[in-house]
This record gives sequence, structure tokens and C-alpha cells, in this order.
Amino acid sequence: MKKIISSECNPGLRYPRQVTRRQFIAGLASLGAGATLPRSLSWAQEPHVAPATPFRIDVHHHFSSPGFIAEISSRNTGQLPLQEWTPTKSLEDMDRNGVATSIVSVSEPSVWFGDDAAARRLARECNEYAARLMADHPRRFGLFVTVPLPDIEGCLREIEYGLDTLHADGICLMSSYQGKYQGDPMFVPVMEELNRRKAIVFTHPSRAQCCVNLLPGGAGNGIELSNDTTRTIASLLFAGTVARFPDIRFIWSHGGGTVPYLIGRLAGAARQLPNGLIYELRKFYYDTAQAFSPYTLPSFTKLVPASHILFGTDSPFVSAGTVAKGLSDYGFSAGDLRSIERDNSLSLFPRFKEAA
Repeated sequence: MKKIISSECNPGLRYPRQVTRRQFIAGLASLGAGATLPRSLSWAQEPHVAPATPFRIDVHHHFSSPGFIAEISSRNTGQLPLQEWTPTKSLEDMDRNGVATSIVSVSEPSVWFGDDAAARRLARECNEYAARLMADHPRRFGLFVTVPLPDIEGCLREIEYGLDTLHADGICLMSSYQGKYQGDPMFVPVMEELNRRKAIVFTHPSRAQCCVNLLPGGAGNGIELSNDTTRTIASLLFAGTVARFPDIRFIWSHGGGTVPYLIGRLAGAARQLPNGLIYELRKFYYDTAQAFSPYTLPSFTKLVPASHILFGTDSPFVSAGTVAKGLSDYGFSAGDLRSIERDNSLSLFPRFKEAA
């Protein structure tokens, strides 16, 4: 049986120096995932009747460890739903709206605030907290591993720990770190490792250094999040990273940002892509968080085949019922809707076949 070295980075976890994985997970479960978090959480709820058996798989569902809550609260990031998050509230929304499983990830600004050692500790706390959440609620939650980029060495260590020890489902990256995007040469060691592992990589946008508060009062932040997703996709295309590392399976938040509407502006990347631009864009996966309106879906679905669209909510900012209603109202065929809400995710995460 594999040995697990317990972390000293999370003082809430007290284990002997070496324990088995079974003992580790049992210890996590005994702590209780929601013990130290606030009990209240509120976000807009769409009236919705849940199916008798939950079946949807949500690939864009945020959680907050105590340390992450402390960081974003002290920095006044304005993300009140993340500060007030609890496992109970996630499960209530999932049950109300037919979600069998949510694969959780941290939201921006992630865990690096200028100190590599502190970022490593916070990433480890987030990941072990999420492992405890999965142990407390079997088959209801999965995990995209938090990494302490732009610390490359720390990132590689956490990829190993998250995938090999915690048996997470994939890796969560931000769209940019300190003004550098995923196609930047500094990230090549990370891409090499992710490609070697044939990893699933969920990317969440960040508020780019260049463009924070371009409009008064942060009114443009939502726009900039979508733009930053577009920038990092463009960087991977123009650098040829996606062709060089073809075994990474990317999932892009928010329908790929503005990529579906800017195809003409990306045409120059084709010179770096032996299989062409559209081939690479259609190889990616995209979630439906913030991309379920009747004005967004026509361009989104024109580019992306239904087989590569994944149900994502952006919880706790948006209820699963709101997203489900938007997709249902759009008029997908029953088969395509079922693929988007569940079956496409099962092709990437087959362990969740038992979840409903």
C-alpha cells in the first residue's frame, strides 16, 4: 500500500509522520469539512424542480478552505460568496438542481501573493481540505488541484502530491500569473509534466495585472476575466504549445471567454499548428459557466461541438438551476443536453459513473 507523508503545512491536520492512504482519508473524514467555516451562503436561486436522481456533473464549482477565506478577506477582493461558502450550501444547491457531482477548484486570485513558501502552504491546505470534502461526501465531489504558480518547483511538487497521493481528477491553473500566460516559456516544465501524465487541466481566468479596475469600481472585472481566458488560449496557440504537448486535455472556463467571437483574430496562430487552428480549438473542452445565454450560445456552439461542452455553473456565484434552465431553454436536442450535462464529463472522469 502506498505511504502518504502527512503535511506540516496545514496545522489543522495532525498525523503521524507516515500513514497509509486509508488512514489518511479516514482522518480527513473525522475532521468534518465544514467545521471551521461560516454557515451562511446566499446566491441567486432559479426556481427549479430537481430530477428524482441527480445526474449532472458540474466541472466549474468553487470551494474555499479556511486559509483561502482569510487571504481573500484580508485583501478585500470583493468575493463575498467565496468568503461565505460552506459544503452544506454547495450540497443543498446540488441536490435542489439535480447535480450528482461537482469537481471543485479554487477561484482567482488563487494562492500566490508574492511569497513562494506561503503559497505552497496555502495550496497544500486547499488540496487537503478538498480531499477531506471528498472523503466526507463520497462521489459528490471531485478535485482540480490548486498549484502555487508562478513558483515552478512548488507547482511540480503539488501536481505530484495532488495526483499521486490525493488522487485528484486534474489540475487547476489560472489564465495568467504576474502578467505571463500559459504559452510563456517559463511554464514549459509544467506543460511537460502535465503532458507526460495526460492530465486534465481546468483553467480559471484571473484579473490580469494589466487590466484591473479599468472601469471605475471594478465594473469591468467580469469582462476582463473573459478576456484573460482568451489571452491564455491565444498564447498557447501562437506559441505552438498545444501542438507540442498534445496529450494535455484542457477545459476552458466560461465558454472559452471571447474566443468563439474572435476566430479571425486567431488565424495567424495556424502557422504554429500542424493540424490547423479549428482542429486545436475543437479538441479543447469548454464549460457553460457564464456561457448559457441565448446570445452567447449561437457562436459558442457554432465553434464547439456538443461533445466538447461540459456543464459548469460558477457556483457559488451562480446556482446550478440557473445554468440548467438556460441550457434547457436554448433548445438543445435531448441527446446533446444529456451529453453536456453528464456524458461528456464521464468520458473525462469515468470514476463518476457510480455517482448517480
